[in-house]
Amino acid sequence: MTILKRHAFSRRDFCLCCLSASSLATTGGWLTPRQAYAEALGIVQSITSAAATTPIKVYRLRGNVAVLEGSGGNIAVLTGPDGKLLVDAGIAVSQPHLSRVLTTLDQEPITHLINTHWHFDHSNGNEWLCKLGPKILAHANTLKHLETIQRVSDWDYEFKPLSPDALPSETFLIDRSLVLNHTKVYLKYYGPAHTDSDAYVHLADIDILHTGDIFWNGIYPFIDYSTGGSIDGMIRAVEASLILSSNRTIIIPGHGAPVSNRAELLEFLGMLSTVRQRVATLKQQGRSFEDILKARPTAEYDQKWGQSVVSPSFFTRLVYEGV
Repeated sequence: MTILKRHAFSRRDFCLCCLSASSLATTGGWLTPRQAYAEALGIVQSITSAAATTPIKVYRLRGNVAVLEGSGGNIAVLTGPDGKLLVDAGIAVSQPHLSRVLTTLDQEPITHLINTHWHFDHSNGNEWLCKLGPKILAHANTLKHLETIQRVSDWDYEFKPLSPDALPSETFLIDRSLVLNHTKVYLKYYGPAHTDSDAYVHLADIDILHTGDIFWNGIYPFIDYSTGGSIDGMIRAVEASLILSSNRTIIIPGHGAPVSNRAELLEFLGMLSTVRQRVATLKQQGRSFEDILKARPTAEYDQKWGQSVVSPSFFTRLVYEGV
């Protein structure tokens, strides 16, 4: 794949989220089919470079929970006398920034780390965090992907295995629960969705839900067909999260604005379902991908959801692949 231009990331939204507005304005958010298949090239390098310099922004939530934005995926932190629990690890080059921020939350050690799925912007930070001795937990498929070379075709990139010490030391197939800092922590496998390794983390006593990358708040999501993802799986996972949540639930998405709620998740589901139905109908009519792009099945959502590295044309192609 080739790329026609290198896109600029803002300080806040480099983390697999946003293209510059000027880049989208050049094409109106719509690219040719060749560009639609190629536009993700270089994303891994861009994200990693930005993570090395981007400050970490802290949002303090209910109780003793905070969410950290700026190192790849959004990271949740539960603090207390049992030590810190981190949900996702970000990117290893963010270590200086994350280390400083974590010490401002409390002085307890990091004792537990959960990876919501295998993607590098949620697990690459395992490489430095493992040296602090936390127990690392994840779904069994996350371990499967992290211990071998993984190629993501849409990113035109091969990821090397994590070092042995950085791999999850405890895995589960369906669910797992533990109690830390007087809080019940419940982990459950979504089934294949964004990848085939996605799990949510629910801090049940304080009703905070980290969805990982089955929810991208205000931006079109990436779906990794290379490692078992699908549009239908994404929809099922969002539906499961809606059943679990209430109007009181604080929802932490994998990407996008890091503090969300059930209403925004429901809006995300509506967008996914509508675009999926439109693309499926056109495909069943025998329309080519080029014709489907011209029909602009995402048009009403593009102003809000299309300001992303997953542009309208790229998201249309991802949906097209799965219906």
